[in-house]
Amino acid sequence: MKKAFEVINPNYELSPSTGMTRQHYIDCAKYLLERAFSHIDSIEQHLSFPPVPGKTYPQPNAPEWRHRSADFEALERTFTLAGPLIHVDPETTIKGINLRDYYSLHIYNAFTPGHPNSLPLPEDLPDSNYQFTCEFGGLFKTLLLMPDTVMSTYTEEQKNEMVETISKWGHHRTTQNNWRIFNVVTLSFLKKYGYEIDDELLKSHLLWVASYHSGNGWYLEQTYNYYSISLFIVYTTIWNRTFGDEYYPEISDIIERSAQRLMESLPSFFGRDGFINMWSRSICYRTWVSGAFPVSFMLKKPNLLDPGWARRLCSGSLLQFVTREDFYHNEIPSLGFYGRREYMVQNYSCPGSPFLMFLPFICLALPEDSPFWTAKENDGFWESLGDGFKKVVLDNPGLVLVNHGKTGTSEIIPGKVYYDDPNYSKLSYNTHFPWEDHNPDGGTSMEYSFRSLDPRDVRGDDVNFYLTGLTVDNDALKNQKFTISQSMLYNGVVDGVLYRQAIMRKPPNNGVGYIIDLAEITIPGGVIRVDRTRLAFEYELTLGNYGLPHVNGKKAVVKQFEEDGKKVITATIPGRSVALITYNGWDQVESMVHTNRNAEEDESTVVFARKKRLDKNPPIELLITVMLHKRDDNEWTKDELSPIKNIEIFEVTRSLSTMGALITLADNREFTIDFKDVDGRRSC
Repeated sequence: MKKAFEVINPNYELSPSTGMTRQHYIDCAKYLLERAFSHIDSIEQHLSFPPVPGKTYPQPNAPEWRHRSADFEALERTFTLAGPLIHVDPETTIKGINLRDYYSLHIYNAFTPGHPNSLPLPEDLPDSNYQFTCEFGGLFKTLLLMPDTVMSTYTEEQKNEMVETISKWGHHRTTQNNWRIFNVVTLSFLKKYGYEIDDELLKSHLLWVASYHSGNGWYLEQTYNYYSISLFIVYTTIWNRTFGDEYYPEISDIIERSAQRLMESLPSFFGRDGFINMWSRSICYRTWVSGAFPVSFMLKKPNLLDPGWARRLCSGSLLQFVTREDFYHNEIPSLGFYGRREYMVQNYSCPGSPFLMFLPFICLALPEDSPFWTAKENDGFWESLGDGFKKVVLDNPGLVLVNHGKTGTSEIIPGKVYYDDPNYSKLSYNTHFPWEDHNPDGGTSMEYSFRSLDPRDVRGDDVNFYLTGLTVDNDALKNQKFTISQSMLYNGVVDGVLYRQAIMRKPPNNGVGYIIDLAEITIPGGVIRVDRTRLAFEYELTLGNYGLPHVNGKKAVVKQFEEDGKKVITATIPGRSVALITYNGWDQVESMVHTNRNAEEDESTVVFARKKRLDKNPPIELLITVMLHKRDDNEWTKDELSPIKNIEIFEVTRSLSTMGALITLADNREFTIDFKDVDGRRSC
């Protein structure tokens, strides 16, 4: 028997794509909690998951409060599933344990000073920021939406006993912008139920949160990422309906309008089958962004999303993971994307962290007659897309979304990235070709990978070189490895061409000598890249397509050939294939097997292009490359591998810029690549 969730008795009349109904969501939540509760034997035993070796917490020598934090995270984040189940049926049991009784007991124990399982108070710890604040926000977001789950089980005396802990953490120091939402939710819960709070502090947090609204429904986080959807939209919309509309209507309007705007582009983040794109940090949270689908039906403006399509995407995203056996580790969601992968997670995660991915189960708070439950599943714009594509440009967060009708995949193309992190810095992210970690030996997937061959090993920190001839803090061994872009700049879309800049070494020192100007033309199932190198000294460069996992240990089949002045390389695994075609500026095409880089398997194949320039003063060059992907077992056709009909390169363009091109596609469409004033159009 398959050791993963299965949709039993699917309803293909209501849900022709997934078979999922409201009852199946209930079944899925119970299934997931059954596995989680395998770690407890009685109602008195608090939930604690086995530690996972590696970078995640708690580490073996961690202080006791760190272990309490991990256990509280397990309790709170599994309540993401338990809360909706209790809301639907207060008598729900798991392994013979009444869920309502269990969570009521252990939330009370956690919040009652002096209990062996109670949380430390802020004054008992060094003055800093702690994970407890995050979990308070998660818990009280659920309790604002579904207060009937546990709050009515407590006596007034018990509530008063718990208030001290709740209030002290709610009023405690917070960090960054999205964390303020946790304090907002906690303080709002207290105020709603008649407890005294610092109203000015709550208002201050709210003004801070609202100040980060950037447009297109997005908010600034460390950089732009899924937190903008899951926290700034999902958490705050729940706050709006349960508290904000009454107490802070003006700020509530800011949140409401941004959420409505977000819904315009939300479906484009998902593949046709609802697959989530593996992008940005905290990827072990996976489907938490799908929580925006039920939230759409909590907004004041109706019909922002087609309800049948919303449920189809929400269900598909969950089935992407819960139906896979490798998704589970120690009976709970793994610390990774599919299976457990150490290089996929951050050190602020613990074994219980992934349960935040079940945020979409807030859909069970919607009434049974909500259109989200009653509408027939459909595929939205995909039904009319054919082999074409749909492109959504979000200038404010600097994101371009592409939905490929030919492959059923969706891509996120980021433009405003502040640091070198494969979670953010790749040229593109695809729902069905998850990202790979950077390979310091070159050939990194979907990245320009750069290595200095300058015999002086000049780097951005060599601040004295030009004056003294001496290098500073120069690690020659480090320079033997390839690096990825240190930041990405967004320069806008002009006449159908997306312009960005990859900064391979940051300013102020040498930064203007390490730029790759990016220009790309979207085509069905891929992209044409016409990129301009402005790399000042001797260097080596690679550019990889999406990686292909070796499923069941079976390596990808690689083929390559030259024809009509272009170099072609393809790689194929069952059901997926990629192709890379070079037209100008590259020396050769290659493939490489990577180990412990891929999200799906321990081994993978990447096809890539390589160039090496040993001139002391290399020229500006255009790198013209086509990168394709598909999801079938058919051989690549000559037409598929010939998307460009003609290339005309200009040293000086008509607009008086340097190194541009006129690209004529096989269908006779023409695109002008012109980098005029691209440096002046930067935004990040």
